[in-house]
Parts: sequence; C-alpha cells; structure tokens
Amino acid sequence: MNRVKINSDVELKDRLVAINRVTKVTKGGRTFTFAAIVVVGDGKGVIGWGLGKAGEVTAAIAKGVESAKKNLVKVPVLKGTIPHEVEMAFGGAKVFLKPAAAGTGMVAGGAMRAVLEAAGVTDVLAKSKGSSNPHNLVKATIKALSEVRDAYTIAGARGISMDKVFNG
Repeated sequence: MNRVKINSDVELKDRLVAINRVTKVTKGGRTFTFAAIVVVGDGKGVIGWGLGKAGEVTAAIAKGVESAKKNLVKVPVLKGTIPHEVEMAFGGAKVFLKPAAAGTGMVAGGAMRAVLEAAGVTDVLAKSKGSSNPHNLVKATIKALSEVRDAYTIAGARGISMDKVFNG
C-alpha cells in the first residue's frame, strides 16, 4: 500500500462523514457517547480516514482527525479524475469508480463524495452497491482509490517506456 508520512507543511482539510450517538443504560440513567467518522485530505491525492469516540461531539471529531492523520495514503489524481475504473468491496459495501471527462463533476453520494472531495477528485462517476453503512463505504472507497495505479507507476514497475505501456 502507498502509505504517506505527514509533514508539518502539508495542509490537510478535515471533513465529517457521519456521527453516531451511542446510549448506554445503567442503573444511574443513560450515558451518551458519540462516534465520528472523519476524512482528511490535501486535495492533491493524499487521503486518510479516522474514527473518534468521546463523550462530546467536538472531542470525538478531534480524535477522529488525529486518527485520520495517522493512516494517510497517496492516490493518483490525473487532471481531476482517476486513471482507470475500479471496483472494490469492504464488508457489505461495494463501490464502483469510473473516470469521467473534464466538466462532468462528481456523481457520487454520501460517504463516497466526502472521500473523493478530500482526495481532490473533481470529475468521477461513482456508484455504491450493497450496504450504505458509512464506515464500510469510506473504507471501501479509500481501498479502491489506493488500488488505482497511473501509467508512470506501471511503466516503472515493468521497467519499460511509457510508449510501450500504451502501444504494446
């Protein structure tokens, strides 16, 4: 996997995907805690997700951001889209991502939209199949984006020229 170490000069923007309120009933009454799924990205292909749990929403979001900064991955974004189509599953969530022409915009919903915006993808066609659970959708989308490879990476791995990659 293409993990990335974070520098202090990288400006990461965080985006809240979902908040879940959990209630624990005890003899003394109800105790509420919050779980927040957060996505961070620099808008240039670096993206990560994190889960934060706390007694307050703001604390849960802050913990999620810290967690997200610890597992960043680099994804190839070429001219605002992805190099090729990819299908990936995580748990019950299945995602399908397809590159789109410039000006198409982002055709994606919910958790997938947050992940793609944080990564800096502007033109893409995306479809979520199966479960709509935001936890699994975020993980499946990031897993799919990390599997995408650009032509330069493929040429380097095979030890051939770019012309040979495209023309055989």
